[in-house]
Amino acid sequence: MSVEFYGWQVIYEDKGHLKSGQELQSGSGYTMYHGTHKNNAANIICSGFVPSKDGLLGPGVYISRDMNKARAYPKQIAAQDRVVFKLKVRVGKVKKIDMDNHPLQTTWHQNGYDSAWIPPKCGMMCIPSGKEEDCVWDPKRITVVDIAYADDQVKKDLRKLIRQQTMAKKEKVKGQCDICGFQKYSSHLTQRCWGCEKVICPFMSKHVCKQRRK
Repeated sequence: MSVEFYGWQVIYEDKGHLKSGQELQSGSGYTMYHGTHKNNAANIICSGFVPSKDGLLGPGVYISRDMNKARAYPKQIAAQDRVVFKLKVRVGKVKKIDMDNHPLQTTWHQNGYDSAWIPPKCGMMCIPSGKEEDCVWDPKRITVVDIAYADDQVKKDLRKLIRQQTMAKKEKVKGQCDICGFQKYSSHLTQRCWGCEKVICPFMSKHVCKQRRK
């Protein structure tokens, strides 16, 4: 069945930011943050995160939905030596850990979960501050999208590196649509606009038809 196009514009709503205490929804993608030393930043952008071997939630990559919390890490180094990454995180299947000595506190991944989350102010004695924790098992679920905090020159250099890495990844993607730029799938069809006859694709973010209905 063909569709008669006159034009459209896609509006993207950023629902990826989580408020403090808001529960993670399995299968969703969220904006989160990670603090590191500036000397490690370039390698993380190019090669990805190296999971911690241990921690409150066991092995994994520790991240935070709170940029200010991420900005406090790593501990015991000068603020000008810190970098905070803005991340896009696909949390997958999430396990909530909300009690001391939880049976899955450090073994959630072995039990089929991709991420673990400790809610804020849940009363766990091991977190006197009551702050929440987030941990992701597979670093491939985490993408660096921007620099949220860094010295001005460091931020400039790292953002340039992020752009270079993003472009390199796009060049590796095969079967891209010449119209919208996204990867083609079996249902990804192009056709001519019913009004102006311009070749269009349903996945384009915007199309303004020059032919107005009389």
